[in-house]
Amino acid sequence: MSERSRGVSRRRFLATSAAVAGAAAYVRPSLAADPPNEADVAKCVAAMPDSPTVPPKKERRILIIDKCQGFYHGVIPLASEAMIQLGAKTGAYTAERTDDLAVLTADNLANYDALLFNNTTRLDPTDESKKAILDFMAEGKGVIGVHAAADNFYDWPEGAAMIGGLFAGHPWGGGGTWAVKLDEPKHTLCKAFDNEGFLVKDEIYQMKDPYSREALRVLVSLDMDEGRNVSGREDGDNAISWIQPCNGGRVFYCSLGHNNHIFWSPAILQHYCDGIQYALGDLECDARPSAELDAVPTPALCPQEDATAYVE
Repeated sequence: MSERSRGVSRRRFLATSAAVAGAAAYVRPSLAADPPNEADVAKCVAAMPDSPTVPPKKERRILIIDKCQGFYHGVIPLASEAMIQLGAKTGAYTAERTDDLAVLTADNLANYDALLFNNTTRLDPTDESKKAILDFMAEGKGVIGVHAAADNFYDWPEGAAMIGGLFAGHPWGGGGTWAVKLDEPKHTLCKAFDNEGFLVKDEIYQMKDPYSREALRVLVSLDMDEGRNVSGREDGDNAISWIQPCNGGRVFYCSLGHNNHIFWSPAILQHYCDGIQYALGDLECDARPSAELDAVPTPALCPQEDATAYVE
């Protein structure tokens, strides 16, 4: 690992300790979070692709936001470092992280091609920041959401629509192993999974409005025909990752990212890299909403036996 990378991995990731009114289920650390374990970072880097799926059209910069105003996920330092190193190793982009929402201004965002919300929770940006984000999208920029990025913007409808859905619980906890299908096995952004569903040990989010296949191109979801997956939405539509054009820009969201090992799973890292390249505008693909497709794709279900497993 380079000296620069070591310096990044040693940074302390600060989180505020003020209480969240009316959100008793949410907690935040009162002390600075520990930096990621260097051995874990090394496992992440080893699992990353060596190059991007397509060369970037120009030098790309991403700003990672990992601020929490609600529940703090312990994976945040590792996930931020993994996203930084993913860009560095592949050459797809360069990235830096912050937990200071004051950087969400028009002048500062002009320096970046995408915003990545890493496990942020209950964010409540100022009106100035909200406008800056929407204007950023209108300029053709990108937004990427990791796991708890859907647990934000409850009082900002445009922000919730930008991410594509809002957190409505997680019937599938991070200690369980769940069956996953590919809604679009032939889609450009699903090539990482080699046309086959899989098992994953991670916390999977249930979504509520504005989540809708009328707006989103759903790529990966829970395989509700496999017996281990119970509960969830009444319609059985429990999406895990999706893309959408939004406000002139592009969005990629994936709810995988609660457990550390997700960030040293090669196929999942490839899925993230491809989704990020879509959000940046470099990897072109069909982003029409799922509901507008001429024919419903045949999903790749999780095989009952010998399924690829991302569990450790």
